[in-house]
Amino acid sequence: MLKITEQRGPEPDATLLRLEGRLAGPWVDELSASFRRISVRQQRYVMIDLTAVTFIDPEGKALLADLWRRGAELRAAGCLTRCVVEEIRRNEPGGPSEEIATS
Repeated sequence: MLKITEQRGPEPDATLLRLEGRLAGPWVDELSASFRRISVRQQRYVMIDLTAVTFIDPEGKALLADLWRRGAELRAAGCLTRCVVEEIRRNEPGGPSEEIATS
């Protein structure tokens, strides 16, 4: 199960997606749909907070890489999410910045 909480960012055109649980199976499509809804509203900046994610399957990782290439910032903490984010950054050039937000 995955809980996705959408919050306004510090700027009017910024959005934070806070994920809690497992990014796997049908929940990957749910995150993709949430990101599309934000894109339709023309949010300039999207941060995806992975600090409470407990598992990421290969499809979830592929989606995160795609969202990162589209400009989403990935915030990670803990071994699992930090490793996934570092691997995405290393293997997928062209993301939003050279820095990985970690807590």
